[in-house]
Amino acid sequence: MTRKEPDFADRLEAQRKAKQALLERARAKAPVNDPEFAARQEARRRAAEERERREAERKAAKAAEAERLAAEKAAQEAARRAAEEAERAAREAAAAAEAERQAALLADQKARRDARYAARKARAKKR
Repeated sequence: MTRKEPDFADRLEAQRKAKQALLERARAKAPVNDPEFAARQEARRRAAEERERREAERKAAKAAEAERLAAEKAAQEAARRAAEEAERAAREAAAAAEAERQAALLADQKARRDARYAARKARAKKR
């Protein structure tokens, strides 16, 4: 008995048949043929839409919170500026009042000095 060795053409034919068998098995297992496939796909699509909706809500909430914090920070900054402005105005008013008081004190001192000088001159004329 002689054993026939497969030649190149036989090997190619065997390869083609094996490939065809794999393709047929894959087509048989294809999800399109599965009756539950459409239901699973629909469930996945709904889950994805729900996930996207929740993500959008989170983003909107985050944006609203950031906007609220920015407004709060702006209000605090405005209040701080107003307080600084009021403090500066109070310091300027106190400085102006002190300058006015100093000017009045100097004017009073000059008036007393002038009065003493005038009294000395008057006494000197009497002699």
